[in-house]
Amino acid sequence: MPRLGALFLLVAIFSAAVCAIVYQLLIGSVSSYFLGNSVEQFSLTIGFFLAAMGLGSWLSRFVADDLLLTRLAQLEIWLGLLGGISVGVLYVLYGYTDHFRVGMLALSTAIGALIGLEVPLITRLLRGHGTLRTALSNVLSLDYLGALLASLLFPYILLPFLGSLHTALVAGLVNAVLGLGVVLAFKGVLEQRTFRWLGAQALVVIAVLGALAWQGEGLRARWESDLYEDRIVHSEQSAYQQIVLTRRDEHLRLYLNGHLQFASIDEHRYHEALVHPAMALALSRERVLIIGGGDGLTAREVLKYAEVQHVDLVDLDPAVTRLAQRNIHLTRLNDNALNRRQVRVINEDGFVFLQREHVPYGAILIDLPDPREESLAKLYSVEAYRLCRKLLSPQGVLATQASSPYHVREAYWSIAAALEEAGFAVHSYHLHVPSFGEWGFHLAGPDGLDPTAASFAVPTRYIDRQVWSALAVFDGDMARLPVQANRLDRPVLARYYRQSTSTQF
Repeated sequence: MPRLGALFLLVAIFSAAVCAIVYQLLIGSVSSYFLGNSVEQFSLTIGFFLAAMGLGSWLSRFVADDLLLTRLAQLEIWLGLLGGISVGVLYVLYGYTDHFRVGMLALSTAIGALIGLEVPLITRLLRGHGTLRTALSNVLSLDYLGALLASLLFPYILLPFLGSLHTALVAGLVNAVLGLGVVLAFKGVLEQRTFRWLGAQALVVIAVLGALAWQGEGLRARWESDLYEDRIVHSEQSAYQQIVLTRRDEHLRLYLNGHLQFASIDEHRYHEALVHPAMALALSRERVLIIGGGDGLTAREVLKYAEVQHVDLVDLDPAVTRLAQRNIHLTRLNDNALNRRQVRVINEDGFVFLQREHVPYGAILIDLPDPREESLAKLYSVEAYRLCRKLLSPQGVLATQASSPYHVREAYWSIAAALEEAGFAVHSYHLHVPSFGEWGFHLAGPDGLDPTAASFAVPTRYIDRQVWSALAVFDGDMARLPVQANRLDRPVLARYYRQSTSTQF
């Protein structure tokens, strides 16, 4: 083996390791985007991927020594094709078939098996340049180092700047180019016919992936448009989630990771119910904290009160708040709330924000996505509510959205239990939001909180004293039932939520 060829193989194992981890992360993240429950999706992806790598390593024993270079080149080339089209395949499976889960696991298994073949083949090739011990240490050290680099590149550079589809295509191109590099580096060793055949395969795969990358934006837009009812006017993959804004006539819908966040036709019912009872009962309205609410609609309702002097809006994703500040459709809907002088937008984890010292707030409003993931459920925990209680001024009031008391009944009442365990007096209420169905909230304050004292002196389209008095009535299908409070060390809420949605939807 030429010394230059041995050096190229070490570069190849490092680069291929980067691509391998990227494929795992892509399959896990796209599956989480479509199916939710990221813990389950990543567990399945990693489990099947690693098991398939073991299968690939076992199969490598059947590759004859005189075919090592040929099989390694073919492996890199076809791994590039399969990994490169993986995200596109997942989009097609979800949008046009009922076999997404089977396809996702098949992709994980196939890619894992090909990657599992790679390390033994390269190790055997490198034995001519040292002992087995040296070859293994070189290969494995570069393999693990490549995995580290991929884990850093994926969340901070690849996904935010390229998106999932183009990240897969770029990784696939890297694999295919590596395959072509193996062919060229060992031209003098390979038979002429084999050299030409492998070179042709590599060039075809590179051309296919390059063409897909060139047309990728159009393909992605077409696949996404088939997933939504209305025309997409904005689509963006941020560092945290897929953001899609759709429009039909004058009606807007915002989706995060495929889940509807609001529909402009009836969002006023939700946001008025969240904001105005708390604001009406708060003794002080000068300072308000909003956790979540990056679309600016909660802030719009808060700013109807002339007494409000300062609003801290804490939302993790700057892409969402930036959209709410700049998109003309959203700024019209939210009354340009996030650009108003009273509002300070803070892009960080809400739980981290709550742990710091702040000037007390008269009202805290929690407008977060449903607690379908453990990462979101922590902000619906006893510990989070205790932090909120410390930040409230005397007689301060908290209100939180709590999902549906009908569809996810256990989750809804688990949130109430967490608030009570945190030391709040809790008043629960619900209403019908046509785009979502029956929806629930909890109002929390000091002992002696009297919800009937709420009066609504600002302009509203839905809520008034008469409506408010009816929202606390729960029928037998939504009545309270015994459930555990959600805690950081006992995160039952996401499990309650997923169990209910899996059986009722």
